[in-house]
Amino acid sequence: MTQEWMKDSTLEGIDPAKMALLQSLIQQGSKKNQNEMLAFLMSAAANSKKNGLQFSPGEMDMITKVLKKGKSSQEIAKMDRILSMIKMLRRG
Repeated sequence: MTQEWMKDSTLEGIDPAKMALLQSLIQQGSKKNQNEMLAFLMSAAANSKKNGLQFSPGEMDMITKVLKKGKSSQEIAKMDRILSMIKMLRRG
């Protein structure tokens, strides 16, 4: 995935450190299969919380909308599954 999505004006108000973290997670997560993804997301959530870098629900919505632009319905469905996992982790 290219970094072009990071230049979207919708994301201008998000802390650059959070954006760098997100780009790193996207790069690492793209190499994971669905079975590995939950453990990866749990680890990433714990590390980001420990480092004080958590995304607000509003930030997550903005990022999600930007990432879904121009994607196929299959790619969007995969993103939605990952987002569901993230929401489950936040509740836990």
